[in-house]
Order: sequence, then structure tokens, then C-alpha cells
Amino acid sequence: MTNMQDDPRTGPDEDEIWAFMEAGSQFHPADTGRLTISEQRRCYDNLCAHFHAGRPDDMQVTDMTCPGRGGDIALRRYVPAKRSSGGAAIYMHGGGFILGGLDSHDDICCGIARDAGVTVVAVDYRLAPEHIFPAAFDDCVAAINWIFDNSDLLDIDPRRTVLAGDSAGGNLAAAVCLARRDLGQKMPAGQVLVYPALGGDKAKGSYVSRRHAPGLTTADMENYERMYLGADAVHNRSSKFYAPLHENNFAGLPRAFLVACEWDPLRDDCFDYATCLQSAGVAAQVRHEPELVHACLRARHSSPAAKAMFAAITTVISDMSQ
Repeated sequence: MTNMQDDPRTGPDEDEIWAFMEAGSQFHPADTGRLTISEQRRCYDNLCAHFHAGRPDDMQVTDMTCPGRGGDIALRRYVPAKRSSGGAAIYMHGGGFILGGLDSHDDICCGIARDAGVTVVAVDYRLAPEHIFPAAFDDCVAAINWIFDNSDLLDIDPRRTVLAGDSAGGNLAAAVCLARRDLGQKMPAGQVLVYPALGGDKAKGSYVSRRHAPGLTTADMENYERMYLGADAVHNRSSKFYAPLHENNFAGLPRAFLVACEWDPLRDDCFDYATCLQSAGVAAQVRHEPELVHACLRARHSSPAAKAMFAAITTVISDMSQ
């Protein structure tokens, strides 16, 4: 196969995905790593705003806060007009631990709430490099503890609540499941991890074969990791709460559904994590997307493959929250 670095067309066959990436490159070019963190965030925010699909008129959206170790944590609750009583998903956004927030994934959370028929609560965790690991993890732990403890206020059933997230958010969802299991806390009904970063070995597998993938490169991942882990990177990198694949006991975790995109350095993290769960007797399924790239959630309205992927995600969330 021709190296993607030499042939930019090497990758998916679906024209709509290439059109999506071309449109996105106008707002978030491939060399954003050379920009300041403020400039990177502005590029990402512009990208997200461009692809924002809007909110349904009948979606009830409420902003709120909960206490956290570093101060109040912003949350956003989405209640669709038609929902399964008590079913819920807690969503952690992607963005490499340095980008994004409630607005970046607003329409994605709306879509999940509407299509899955569940209440969605989005978590706005602190970002690096201003707040290095474990700040984002600590915020997600605190927010999910508060949401479970205040389930009556939020009109959700903790037994029917799913943890979900994409990319960095998938990492955080998996890490919170580990933390709750270790503390003997109530487990969520499931974990839905969309092209998650789970701490795989960057010297092998898809981190090598897809290192120049369109949408996300291994170098991008290394840049995000440096900013998130900070000066104590060697120590922080070894934590299972940064790299869930470093755990050696996967028993007692909730069932999992993972989305692996073929054209993504993070692809093999999904398969490796599912294998770890299955070996411990935990149900885990990987949906492999041969035509998709990292961040393709934003292509769900233009790409047939991304649309089918999103339908599968919302179906699983609906099923898990029954």
C-alpha cells in the first residue's frame, strides 16, 4: 500500500469522507500542532461550529454545575421529547484532552438523546496544558459521582445509565469505570467508547501502520499526550487511569461497545481493550468501520458509513439503558 504521507488519497474509498475531511481542513489544518494552544482551540471551535447540525426544537437543554476538586464543573443536560423513562448516557467529549467542551459536542449529544431516546448529561472537564493529568479524570469522576448521587433530581436511573465518549472522552469513560469498580461503587449499565485512546503501544500495530492517517496521526497523539501528561509524563503514562490498557484485572467492569475506525492510529486500542475485557468474562463488542477516520462523528449527516455508525451507537445506548 502506498504510504499516506506520499499519497494523500490513500485511505477510505468513500468520497463523502474525503469531502468531509477537505471541508474540515479549511478550519483545522493538519499543521495545527505548530500553533499556540489558543489558536488550536479557535481552529477546533470553528470546525465544530461549521459541522454543528443544530438542536431539535423539542429538545430540552439545561446548563448546570456540580462541585469538583478544581472548582465547579459545568454540565449540560439534554432531555428529548420522546425518551425511555430513566434511561441516560453521561457523555465525555473528545479533543485530545486539550480541546473542546460543551459546545463542541452539543449537536452530537442532542443526536444521541433524540435517537437513543435517553437523557444525556455532558461533562465539561478541565483541559490541558493548563490542567494536566489527572485533572480531566478527577473532574469526570466527581461529575459522575454527583450525577449518580443526584439521579432523582436529574430524573435518571443509575442502573440504566451508560458512560460514553469519543477519543479522549472514550479514554475518560473507560478510566472512570475502572475507578468505580476499584472503589466498589455502582457500575454503569455499559460503556460506549468511540475511537477511544486507551494507552496502546505507539511502537506497534495501528500506531505504526496508520501513523499518517487522514484526520489524526500518531504524531498528533504524541503531541496531545505531552500536553496532557505534563512534566511528570513517565510516571503519569504508567497510570491505568491514563492508559486503561495498563490495567491487569478487567473483571467486574461493565459491558462495552467500541467503535474502531480503520484509518485511525487508535484502531487497535479498541480490539486490544475488547480482548482484555472478554478474557475477564466481560461482554465486549467492537464495531469495525473500514471506511471511516478519526473524528467521523461529525460526518454522520454527509457520509453513509458515518450515518450507519452513529445509528449503531445510539441503538446500543438505547439497548444498554433499558
